[in-house]
Parts: sequence; C-alpha cells; structure tokens
Amino acid sequence: MRFKVTVYLMYLVGVFMVLGCGSDDVVETTPTNNTGVTLNEPVNDFVWKAMNSWYNWQEGVSYLDDTKDDNLDNYYQFLNKFATPDKLFDALLFQKDQIDRFSWFIEDYVEQEQQFQGISTSFGLGLRALAINDKNVILLVRHVSKESPAADQGIERGDIIIGLNGVKLTRENYSTTIKTYYEDTVEFIIGENDGITENHRVSLSRRVVQDNPVDLIKVFDDINGKKVGYLVYNGFRSSYNEVLNNAFAQLKSEGIQELILDFRYNVGGSLLSCAYLASMIYGQGTTSDLFAKIEYNHKHPNYNDNIPFLEGIFQYDPEGNYLPGQDIPLNRLTNISKVYIITTSGTASASEMIINGLRPYMEVETIGETTYGKNVGSITLYDSPSSDYIDRNTVNPAHKMAMQPITFQIYNSLNQSDYTHGFTPSVEVDENNSWNNLLELGNENEVMLKVVLDKIRGVIPKGNDSKKYKEKINGIENMTKFDNEMYIESNYIKNIPRIH
Repeated sequence: MRFKVTVYLMYLVGVFMVLGCGSDDVVETTPTNNTGVTLNEPVNDFVWKAMNSWYNWQEGVSYLDDTKDDNLDNYYQFLNKFATPDKLFDALLFQKDQIDRFSWFIEDYVEQEQQFQGISTSFGLGLRALAINDKNVILLVRHVSKESPAADQGIERGDIIIGLNGVKLTRENYSTTIKTYYEDTVEFIIGENDGITENHRVSLSRRVVQDNPVDLIKVFDDINGKKVGYLVYNGFRSSYNEVLNNAFAQLKSEGIQELILDFRYNVGGSLLSCAYLASMIYGQGTTSDLFAKIEYNHKHPNYNDNIPFLEGIFQYDPEGNYLPGQDIPLNRLTNISKVYIITTSGTASASEMIINGLRPYMEVETIGETTYGKNVGSITLYDSPSSDYIDRNTVNPAHKMAMQPITFQIYNSLNQSDYTHGFTPSVEVDENNSWNNLLELGNENEVMLKVVLDKIRGVIPKGNDSKKYKEKINGIENMTKFDNEMYIESNYIKNIPRIH
C-alpha cells in the first residue's frame, strides 16, 4: 500500500501508516550461484538488507552496493567476516569526513523504546565532568530528576561530586574510577564549593525513573514592564505532549509578552512533539504554512513529506487508528514575534529543528553555547523483512536487536539545512564557568537566564566565555546512549510510527 499525503491533518495517519506497511520501492533480486556457503550469523543478513534499503548515505558506502547480494555465496562470505551484527553495522556506516556521528546499533529495542519516553534505570542525575585544576576532577550536578534516588537523598543542582566509592576523582585516575558510576549502587562523595574538600557521602541505588521533560514553568511579571514566560524543556517526548500543551495554557492565560525556552539540556526527541511546540509558539502559523520537511534516500521518495504548523494533538484509538474530530486543541501564543532560546553544546536535533524551522517566521535568538549540529534523523529498523524492516509488530521474536541509522534530513520552509556545525549564540555563556556557584533554574541571577533577562531589560549583557575551569572531561554527561537523536519509533501506536 502506497500513497502520498496531501492534507497534513492526516500526516501520521498517512505517511507513517505507509511506513508501517510493506515497501515496494526496493526491487529485490534473487541471489544466484549458491554453492553451499553457510551464513554464520542470521542477524547479519537483516543488518545489511535494512541498511541497504534505508540508510541515508547508502549510495556512498561501497559495502552497501545493490549488487552485493546478487551472488549468495559471495554475500554470505562477506557477512561471515563480521563475528557480530554490531561489527557489521559499524562497517556499513558512511565514514567520509566522519559525517555520520549519529547512527547506532541496538542490542535491546525494548530498552530503547523506554528511553525514548524518558524511562530509564538511573540515579536521576544529570552530570558534567570538569577538570577544575591541574589535578582534581569533579562531577557537577546540573540536573536532578524529580522522584529519583538522587532527589530522595537531597542531592540538588549545583552539588559537586568529588569522588565515587571512596576514591576521589583526579585527572590520573578518572578513566578507571568513572567506570564505577555505572554500577547499580554507588557511594558519591559530595564536596565543598572548592571542589576538593569532602562534605559528606551519599549512597544511591539505581531504579526506574520516568523523567518529565517539562521541568519548570515560570512567569516573570515585570521585566522592563513586560511579562516574560520561561519554560525549561528537556526533551521532545511524545508521551508528554499534553503536559507541554498544559504548560502553554498557563503561559497563555498569564498573557506573556516575551518567551524564553531553556533548551540547555534538551538533546532532541520526537519530531511530532517538535511540530506541536513550534505551533504553540508561532500561533499565527496555519496548516498551509510549512514548518519543516523531511527527505529520505533515493529508494524512499514517497516518504518525503512536509510538516506544517498544527492546530491540535492527534488522538488515536487503542489499535492506533486516527480519531477524526477528536484532536486536543493546542494552546497557541498569538502575540509573540521573538523567542529567546538558551542553548549548550548538548542542545541538539529536534531542539535545533525548532530554531531552524521558526526562523523564517519570527526572530529566534540563541544565547549560551553553540549547539550540537544535527540536521538529520532516523527510524528504528527491526528484523521484520516483510515490512521492509520498519514494523515493530512483525519483528523476528528470536532476538531484540535493531538499528537506529540516519535515514532522513530535515529542512525548513526556505530549504535551509546547513547547521551541521551548530547554531552560534549571539552572546556566549557557559554555565560550567559557574561550577562552584550554580544557581537553581529559574533564579533571575542564574548565569544563563540572567543574560536573556538583561537583554529584555535593554541592558547590554556580558558573556563569560573565558574559562574558569581547565577543561571539560569526556566520559560522562546527562545524555545517554539513546539521546542526541531525532527519530521515528513505532512501538505505542500500531502501524503508525511516530516522527522523532
């Protein structure tokens, strides 16, 4: 079944029902000259064929050439060179100029589906590793999930972790000591503001945490005579669309005249949630106005589609069928001509899509750090060959492996998509410079928010790009394996993969 969607009200019910059906874009040829070579790892066949069909850069990878499986013996011999499916997957990625920084192999797609909705087994900590001098390394607590083990034990944003399981972190031992962070139970050494002296110790055990991405809603009543709405939004998670809509109901009811979006910890997520948020911000946009468009590889042009501004949140029955006339109306702002967005180097994907998609219609000013630079997205590919590897409901029950390769690119209404190096802020501010005095989000004097409020006041703000710490240390972030993504998943709406 194939058809082109022309009315976006049926966007999910059209384009992505198509994704849930079989594919007739790919013409399969029957391998020949089989002389008896045995395929050692059957999952490798799924990996190659799904990547050959959907990978965004398929034509640029010689291993994915369409003739590769024409001769079954040669094809099996090639697949047998890779002992595990993940090693084959890595070999199939487009490596020129390290362009593909985003695709990954999935060992357990159930775990991934939970992660997409903010459900994980964790301490509830968002951390950043910093070297504060020539010797000492700290883990700066930048965010604490509500109702998490960390929150229960009184850990707060701005706390400084100086050691794990009795070992204080240093440049010399960091790479080995940090591995203990991933154990089920960890004792954290909480330090003083100097990042060196021990204050107390807290033992935390991981448990299932469901993190609400709508972290904070606040209205400042008098910033240069204006009401300013402030929203901390940490991830585009479709299960929280109505929570986000309720947040805008509050902002709208209070008559805000300026809007600040805090995306500093927002690494992306649901493209449909992104379209909802854009529509809430730019209330003048109609279903005839293009917010963004997606383009797949040359094998799947029928899946290319336009994403307009929306008027309501789509509703579905338990079987995943769209319910006409039952959309939940979006709470849309109609008097906002400019939006300020607080960003960091972790602001990525769907967050960047908001910046890119709104700029043709309104002024969008970013303040903070240069964003991550991700203008592409993915769908989950399952071992379900009858559906061209996209239907979760027909997946091979023998294993839970899947893939999350890049499959499409995002453009705005002006056909702009050139932000692979991120969006540069008008004022550079790095909250890590305030590592020993990190204020709560929403505090008017919090280092990044203060710059935005000063701009609204008409005060020329000063950035803090001079580094007061030695350097950021790789190895631990508030991001997880399944973050920094804009993807399509199909687990909770039958036959209608959600756009992410």
